Amino acid sequence: MRRDESLARLDREYDLLVIGGGATGLGAALDSAARGYATLLVEARDFAGGTSSRSTKLVHGGVRYLQ
Repeated sequence: MRRDESLARLDREYDLLVIGGGATGLGAALDSAARGYATLLVEARDFAGGTSSRSTKLVHGGVRYLQ
């Protein structure tokens, strides 16, 4: 998604803002959305590219189960 398209979606209110799309952030966002909360997840880079990828050189195994 392009940046301008992403910014256009920010014109509504959200119940929860999750900063960081690593294993923990993705899990929190998924759980919140599954409970019916309007959830906004923001990430500076590719998902699971920060601490989740550098700590062990592998993406946390739990991320694949979030789909």
